[in-house]
Amino acid sequence: MISRTRGLAPIVQLDACELSQRIHTRGVSCREVMAAYLDHIRQLNPHVNAIVSLREPELLLREAEARDEDLARGVSHGWMHGFPHAVKDLVATRGIRTTQGSPLFADVVPEHDALLVQRLRRAGAIIIGKTNVPEFGLGSHTYNPVFGLTRNAYVPDRTAGGSSGGAAVAVALRMVPVADGSDTGGSLRNPAAYNNVFGFRPSLGRVPRVPQSEVFFQPLGTDGPVGRTVADLAHLLSIMAGYDVRAPLSLDADPLEFRQPLQRDFKGRRLAWLGEWGGYLPMERGVLECCEAALSAFESVGCSIEHVVPEFAADALWQAWLVLRQWFALTALGPLYSDPAKRPKMKLEAQWEVENGLRLTAEKVLQASGVRSAWYATVIRMFERYDALLLPGAQLFPFDANITWPRDVGGRSMDTYHRWMEIMIGATMAGLPAISVPAGFSSAGLPMGLQVIGPPRSDMAVLQLAYAYEQASRWVQRYPPGIGAFNV
Repeated sequence: MISRTRGLAPIVQLDACELSQRIHTRGVSCREVMAAYLDHIRQLNPHVNAIVSLREPELLLREAEARDEDLARGVSHGWMHGFPHAVKDLVATRGIRTTQGSPLFADVVPEHDALLVQRLRRAGAIIIGKTNVPEFGLGSHTYNPVFGLTRNAYVPDRTAGGSSGGAAVAVALRMVPVADGSDTGGSLRNPAAYNNVFGFRPSLGRVPRVPQSEVFFQPLGTDGPVGRTVADLAHLLSIMAGYDVRAPLSLDADPLEFRQPLQRDFKGRRLAWLGEWGGYLPMERGVLECCEAALSAFESVGCSIEHVVPEFAADALWQAWLVLRQWFALTALGPLYSDPAKRPKMKLEAQWEVENGLRLTAEKVLQASGVRSAWYATVIRMFERYDALLLPGAQLFPFDANITWPRDVGGRSMDTYHRWMEIMIGATMAGLPAISVPAGFSSAGLPMGLQVIGPPRSDMAVLQLAYAYEQASRWVQRYPPGIGAFNV
């Protein structure tokens, strides 16, 4: 069991904000931080396989010493000065393999950083390696033929979720202070729920992606942060966010907003609990009960909660999601599929996405976008009455890590590899800020989360509500990672 020691906590047990403060006041050196994290990774990572392409320890220690020399001269690179950081393996990282979990890219070493990585480095982070992903980031179960399976931080025979599964497990087990991830159909929120941490999908355009081959169509996916506390997550978002001229749809609000105090009075605020969408969404037994019990934390800070069923055809939203997902997958993966030598090396789910994308017509895509627009109008009306929408963070608890995806949820058959994540697409399709907060555990000790969805561009308000919930519930602090799994 991982537990706090008496007196000063070990370096890896410091929350990221406290770690940054200790580094900057010279209470701990960057070299000591790097050495402590590398030792912790050496002990834990073989059990879970969350961090991949780990760089040579001696090189990392020398980079940490250089950060110490900078501080000695009065130079700080930013909040992440000296932080060990592993980048999600979908993001181009100069000098480090970026495989996307695919054998087609197993040996690719980019010559340039993506914008996200540039921002992390400028803030002082030392890139130690990558976090594991599903192949091409498809599906919420982190396994691939390049690096293998990532296991749950709490119950290692269960899935870590995905596609930011490696990131969530690395944060939960304190192998990194914070982590970046990305979310199209729940890839930040689902693994956060499955590993008792926080995962935030920002508003569309909050965190720009550069480079991109196409910059004008509204995307489904966005990058975002993972953390053990809301304050840690908000600080990382302040580094990831911000306008870039190469991303014309990116937001130009000052990202330093997210370093402002998170305390806020929520007395009298109204929240809508959407539950299982009036019985439409199948749920594993115990999930609703777990999440509904967690709602009392919102009530304890002054919020009122009403059970609401959205006035929208849920299956129409799902069908529109399928079309748009397949369209974007065709754009990204179509060239690989069209090569007879490469196609057999793509996972079947990737081939399925492309094959369906090839059958699409412009009319179908436009119709799907129309449904998406109608859904946006619906949620805007809901936010006229409610300050936030609440949903479970998944439709089932973490499942057997040895299956590819669950074929059945609550007695209903799943007809696609991602149908069991349907509860995630509402925020995605409307481009809304949404955070997964820990909601507790099943009777078998399996973690679950709760989605908090805010109005358009209300990222700070969502973080403040999540912070109030965190102070009232303290799930991460009450249940440290690795209980019942490892003896370190």
